[in-house]
Amino acid sequence: MGDAAQPSISDEEALKLCKVQPPETKDFIMQQTMYRIKDPRKSIPFYTEFSLYFLGYEDPKDIQNELSSKERISWTFGRKATIELTHNWGTENDDNYKPHNGNQEPKGFGHIGVMVPDVYKACERFEKLGVNFVKKPDDGKMRGLAFITDPDSYWIEIFNNRSLSEIAKNC
Repeated sequence: MGDAAQPSISDEEALKLCKVQPPETKDFIMQQTMYRIKDPRKSIPFYTEFSLYFLGYEDPKDIQNELSSKERISWTFGRKATIELTHNWGTENDDNYKPHNGNQEPKGFGHIGVMVPDVYKACERFEKLGVNFVKKPDDGKMRGLAFITDPDSYWIEIFNNRSLSEIAKNC
């Protein structure tokens, strides 16, 4: 659907805009979508009716129950297409807090997450491409992950599932 002033592009034009995936991005996966939530005591039960604070549809036989905490973090962040529920502490007691769901103005949401084999190499590539950084891998307290923006200013988290346990430990 496009608006009347700007018609939608054709299928042929859309296909021309899609480029062959560069070999250095072959192991990148879109891994998560983040929603801001008001009260995890209400949101987690709602989502766990379907599957699990990182939620996804997994075959029960693939779930690794005997993992160490570090291994579980790596396994969780290696899953494809999970939902991240982010609880901003204190909002459950704030009657005026209401997360923006992205369906009213201004439209938008938190961020998507892309898991990459090497955050630093991926960020070197993004720098060469002129991508805007919100946070570079060594900025701030959470070292080893980055945030970039797409052309519409939506945030994209760039991370490696094996290094997230170290990041979480240092926060």
